Amino acid sequence: MTSQEVRLCGLLLREHFGDVVEKVGTHLLKSGAQNLRTIIHETGISLDLVKKSLCVLVQHGACVFSPGRKGRGSPTEYVASCDRILRILRYPRYIYTAKTLYGDTGELIIEELLQRGHMTLSNTVKTVADRLTQNMEEGHSMDYSEVSSAFSKLVETHFLQRCPPPAGAGSKDSTTEPTPESFPDCYKMPHVTLVGRGKRQLSTEDGEEQRNAKKARLAIEVGTHGDEGIYWQVNLERFHLHFRDQTIISAVANKLDQTSSEIVRTMLRMSEVTTSPAATCTKPLSANEIFRSLPSGYNIPRPILDQYLTLLVDDPMEFVGKAGESGGGMFVVNLDRALANLARATLESVVQERFGSRSARIFRLLLRKRHLEQKQVEDFAMIPAKEAKEMLYTLLSQNLVQLQEIPKTADFAPSRTFYLYTVNQLPTARMLLQNCYKTVANLIERRLFESKESKRLLEKSQRIEAILASLQASGAEPEQLTEVEEMITAPEKQQLDALRLHINKLDSAENQVDETIFLLESYINSTASSTS
Repeated sequence: MTSQEVRLCGLLLREHFGDVVEKVGTHLLKSGAQNLRTIIHETGISLDLVKKSLCVLVQHGACVFSPGRKGRGSPTEYVASCDRILRILRYPRYIYTAKTLYGDTGELIIEELLQRGHMTLSNTVKTVADRLTQNMEEGHSMDYSEVSSAFSKLVETHFLQRCPPPAGAGSKDSTTEPTPESFPDCYKMPHVTLVGRGKRQLSTEDGEEQRNAKKARLAIEVGTHGDEGIYWQVNLERFHLHFRDQTIISAVANKLDQTSSEIVRTMLRMSEVTTSPAATCTKPLSANEIFRSLPSGYNIPRPILDQYLTLLVDDPMEFVGKAGESGGGMFVVNLDRALANLARATLESVVQERFGSRSARIFRLLLRKRHLEQKQVEDFAMIPAKEAKEMLYTLLSQNLVQLQEIPKTADFAPSRTFYLYTVNQLPTARMLLQNCYKTVANLIERRLFESKESKRLLEKSQRIEAILASLQASGAEPEQLTEVEEMITAPEKQQLDALRLHINKLDSAENQVDETIFLLESYINSTASSTS
């Protein structure tokens, strides 16, 4: 764990959970496993606040606990998960993906579970149904069965999974996320009796008696649905597999064409269930199976499909490979090779953006040829000696290129030593990943600073928006609405628009950098799993 990761984790914790949770979380990240007494002593925070902070971290999967290392009877120790905290950065992408695949209902289910860490099925269904009803026209409401159906679909496609049972909290397995192998009921839906529709929130004008009656009714309803103690959480790894597949499909579309990407999409969809998350490639599929599974909108004749498959196999990016000749040819999607080539393209793009096209030419040349002397770089890249030397030394100073010394004799005399330039893709990707973490942390700090500087104006804008909303709900006259809107002066409105535009740009930049982070993390993890 690097200082940039700890800094980014601290900013994410502060933004989502507050300063106290951030202090406890960053302390655990820096110090490793610690018991409650040590955390209180070293952070100087009160017992009550430390307990609440640990509860928040455990609730969201950002911290795990286990029996002390000194054996039975020793105090429970807490360990913060850096990887899980960094996933907070990707929350908007998870929610947007759920909306794309399962509509507004799927979006709100994922949003609620991410905000609360884990929830029961019945509580999730009620909360989401109430939120959807709130946005519907008067007299319309969302049925619990519709939300429950969307929840069931998310479980079937493994985007949601059960939390481990509480009985295993003290075991060694408590430090690992549940998987179908370790927890057989991970994707088993409970039998729940949920009948009803979403309810609107009572407005402030409603009497105290109505609110008390509603609270009493809710208290009676709690615990009568048959899923008590069965909590659900978002399966982030399943989302990551979806992102990986979409990245490969998008790359094929950009490199070749839409039809090629649809063929690759079909292959990934067919092998979605049969391929393990750590596999280097998908299960082999015959050309006949692929042809039968293509979407109905693509009326591709069989000979044309064979040509497309041959084109994909022969492409230098190696997205698709051939695994046999039976059934018209057996084909696989090379997941690890695709990630490696996409990471390589990202590195080349970074070099080109920072140092220009000629430096990118040298970088690509070294990636392809592996080891070259300076004279060979000049000749192959067709760049004058002086410029090539400057560019190589610039790349070397930035650790994007490495210099390897191969002596002819044991004394390492410069005149009898070969100096070869090379690019080590994996360490370079790791370095770029750290730069990305630093970039995101800087973006978050800048956004927080901008918001703090204009805090008074933002609060005024929010108050006026709340007043307008309540007036519109009560059917106020247009003159009244105009009068309230004019409470913000023209210069303030201009300043507010400029601030919102700036914050939107920073948010957009965060999401774009996170896409690069995801690609580099996927490549590094795939390399680690294939070598282990």
